[in-house]
Amino acid sequence: MGSGAAPDLMELAKVVARQRAEMDRLREQAATSAVVERAKGVVMALSGCSADAADETLLQRAKAARRTLLEECWITLGELAPARPGEPQATPSAPDDVADALSRLARVLVHTRTPQELARCLLEHFGQDLAADSVMIYARRAGGGLELLGHAGVDERLAARWRRLPPFSGVAALDALEAGEPLWLEDFAEDSARHLLIGDPPDRWRSHAWLPVPGGDAPEVCVGVLRGRSAPFTPRDRAHLRGAVRLCAGRLRTCTAPSGAVADPLPDAVRALFAALPVAAMLLTPLRGPSGGTEDFRIDAVTAQASAVLGGAGGDPAGRRLREVRPDLADTPLWQGCLDTLAGGEAYESEPFAHQEAADGVTELTTYSVRVSRVEDALVVTWVRRASSDRQEQRLTDLQRLGNLGWANWDLATSEASWSSQVFAILGRDPADGPLRLVDLPALAVPEDRSALSHAVDALIHEALPLDTPFRVRGARGVRHLRLAAEAVADLRGRPVEVHGFLQDLTARRRAELALVETERAILTQHDVLQAERSLVARLQNALLPLPERAVDLAGLRVEVAYLPAQAGIHVGGDWFSAIELPDGDALFVVGDVAGHGIGAVATMAQLRFTAKGMVITGSSLTGALARLNTLLLHSRDSHATATMVLARYRPADRRLVWAQAGHTPPLLLRDGEVTYLRRPGGMLLGGATAPRFEEAECRLEPGDRVLLYTDGLVERPPENIDVGLARLAEAVAVRPGDAAGSLGTLLEAMLEDERRDDVCVLDIRVPKER
Repeated sequence: MGSGAAPDLMELAKVVARQRAEMDRLREQAATSAVVERAKGVVMALSGCSADAADETLLQRAKAARRTLLEECWITLGELAPARPGEPQATPSAPDDVADALSRLARVLVHTRTPQELARCLLEHFGQDLAADSVMIYARRAGGGLELLGHAGVDERLAARWRRLPPFSGVAALDALEAGEPLWLEDFAEDSARHLLIGDPPDRWRSHAWLPVPGGDAPEVCVGVLRGRSAPFTPRDRAHLRGAVRLCAGRLRTCTAPSGAVADPLPDAVRALFAALPVAAMLLTPLRGPSGGTEDFRIDAVTAQASAVLGGAGGDPAGRRLREVRPDLADTPLWQGCLDTLAGGEAYESEPFAHQEAADGVTELTTYSVRVSRVEDALVVTWVRRASSDRQEQRLTDLQRLGNLGWANWDLATSEASWSSQVFAILGRDPADGPLRLVDLPALAVPEDRSALSHAVDALIHEALPLDTPFRVRGARGVRHLRLAAEAVADLRGRPVEVHGFLQDLTARRRAELALVETERAILTQHDVLQAERSLVARLQNALLPLPERAVDLAGLRVEVAYLPAQAGIHVGGDWFSAIELPDGDALFVVGDVAGHGIGAVATMAQLRFTAKGMVITGSSLTGALARLNTLLLHSRDSHATATMVLARYRPADRRLVWAQAGHTPPLLLRDGEVTYLRRPGGMLLGGATAPRFEEAECRLEPGDRVLLYTDGLVERPPENIDVGLARLAEAVAVRPGDAAGSLGTLLEAMLEDERRDDVCVLDIRVPKER
């Protein structure tokens, strides 16, 4: 190179520098002119004036408010709604240094194209002047919540966490939008108790300013300025923030408004690349709505294979909206995967899915999976077709996972082994440690199972005998029950050279089997105990309540007794009767029913039966006996015991039947073929109150009369009302009025079902007919 090369190079560098500076100036001038022209268009649309008049209006407004023309244009773009009568057209005058700062901001805003770039621009502007650490821009969504449009000074993880805020009270940005006024949060202790503060931890930013962006009848966008230090925003700071947000209104509107301009043409190289790709793929560009959220995607490039997978309405899908080609995609996980990848940058891969496609006129089912990757502000979507071998492998993996089993191979010649991942999971072994040799596998078993597993493995290796052996291992998850099934592959000489098989985890099944065995054992034990108790109670009841083998005569009456224990369940109940002749020649009849079953009920029955007879024999009245029996129950060991009872005394001299009852069903009287129930005197069940009132009633019996005293087991059939059972008994007695021996048994057969749920006790009392 000659001696003049250096000066020539310097001159060339100066020319390039001047051209770059001129290019930057022209770009800024063009951007500024675009802002001014848009602002003039807004003024013309709102006032109906000419272009020159709109230009003059903007100049006068800027001069009156001591702003630059560019500032006034930005503010005008942010105020598309006309000012109300009496409302000022501009903010109050700001200090000179703030005005200078806003002028610089207005010039920088020209170059921002997205809310994200705007957030970075604001952070650079506020970082030095206001000590701001972060900026967040939220927009109100249709459902009332908020969505993050742009952020700066916030890491992507935290931004993804706070990207969507529900419409809850206490959300500072939402409160500022609702009030339409800035919200200054300067006292962290007080503000954290009243508001949901953004941060991880929450005290990462100790002072916040949330300012709604002016525009329309109600603000829809809010700008947050967050600082790490806890300090108030001075009047100068507040004026600076208000002015900056008013400037941002115009920029945000131009960023988020739908553009009618034609998108930049895709480079030919990109189109050629997609045309040559041998897979189904497409390039998507997000289309954002007024709030900054992604409403759809534009298909900028697409391969022929992807066109077939999309199955659109015909024609080339390139240049069209994705929801126009496939409206159903908005309700699929793929759509949400695209949004998440666009927001967070992390690639999305779908689960395999089936897709029907036609090949040579034949429709076949093909399995695909989709992968979405982010490239700058665009997405590359790729469909991966699964081969039949891939599907078989996936099915094998699913089978192992669902059956909790895995396959294993051992090469006996080289001592090499290979396991599926499920075997490592079953044994709790790190795959990095590799598989064990077959001869080393028994060492994993608990000592009690180690010998049997070793013998089975030796027989497999040396004698080619297949094995199917259960064994247990002890690990971090406790004792596991496993099953090893394997067989050997022999060479031409019959010597085992390879072993393949599977390992299965049977812990859940084994635990269920053991639990079932324990339950069955407990049930059998309980059944034996209850059967023994029933036998004991039955013997005790037979000893306390002997049944006469035939009808007996008492005080001139013929009395037949029936007692039938319940068949449902294995407990004996507390029903009882008494039919005795008193010393004065009268007859005493008692029928009672103690609540409950078992030994306790029988013991209570014995107390009441013998006490009732003793009190009446010693001269107590029927009502007096019931009152004392009530006291006895209240002061017994089981203070919650209750019982019902009928006491009846028959005087043969005048055939008078005097009776009292404690919560019991009324006696039935059959006279001359007509059935009636005796009117019950007052009385409540025993053990139900401390001072119950009992009354007596009497009935004069006639020759040929029949009286039935019975417990409720004779008439009750849950869930029907007891009145239905009483009517059924009256009808059965009327149909079978005979007084021949065994007539009571015939009546019971008609009244009782195949399976009795309660004990039944009946006293059948008959007055002989006169001869």
